[in-house]
Amino acid sequence: MNLSGVRVRRPWRLAAEASALLIAIVVAFPLYWMVLSAFKPAGEIESTEPRPWTSAPSLDSFRRVFGQQDFGRYFVNSLVVAGSVVLISALIAFLAATAVTRFRFRFRTTLLIMFLVAQMVPVEALTIPLFFQMRDFGLLNTLGSLILPHIAFSLPFAIWMLRGFVKAVPEALEEAAYIDGASRARFLWQILFPLVLPGLVATSVFSFISAWNDFLYAKSFIISDTSQSTLPMALLVFYKPDDPDWGGVMAASTVMTIPVLVFFVLVQRRLVSGLGGAVKD
Repeated sequence: MNLSGVRVRRPWRLAAEASALLIAIVVAFPLYWMVLSAFKPAGEIESTEPRPWTSAPSLDSFRRVFGQQDFGRYFVNSLVVAGSVVLISALIAFLAATAVTRFRFRFRTTLLIMFLVAQMVPVEALTIPLFFQMRDFGLLNTLGSLILPHIAFSLPFAIWMLRGFVKAVPEALEEAAYIDGASRARFLWQILFPLVLPGLVATSVFSFISAWNDFLYAKSFIISDTSQSTLPMALLVFYKPDDPDWGGVMAASTVMTIPVLVFFVLVQRRLVSGLGGAVKD
């Protein structure tokens, strides 16, 4: 009976694996084409008969990218923005998730609903109001005008996700810590924080990707001071409507993708456990 059951289930399993492989190929193909185009010589990129390979790989596109005078500054600015968003949003989200989970106060449910509503608002619709707000704060042409909006937009998702991790920690553990003489701050940072760390890592990945790849706010809030621009703005150097440098665009995009992949690889294990905990909750 078990053997027959295996025979019955095996075709469905093979179909599922084949479907997963096909989806992975479709998703990965644009990334492959981007990297391939970065190594293609100009003649092959502009050819009317594109091929999914190159017989003469070249580093000319990368030389033009790294030869750009302000590219290193753009890279550092992107690291500052993404790193600040990850650290600040993770800290605030952890404290806020603990507050809405462990404490009972008026309008707690209303506050949680407001978090959901905030996620439903398109970020494009808030660009103009945020522009005037950054102008009134005197933050235009500064990295702060990029950091603050991304922190605000990453917090609702992070708080909702971390709320499940905090809720999963038994209250008996907290009571036992208090009986042993631990203060609330000690329980918060030495016991609760390590337990919800996988959830923090998972939310940090999404915050990092959103801040790192942002082009809309970088274009809207950094108007005249190009020294405060980030990496997505470097793509405009190579894209000219009349004569676009597609090799430079693809090479710059490839360089932009590397830090995201490195960050993902470093936190991969905690990310998987964090997403698993979120689905379980």
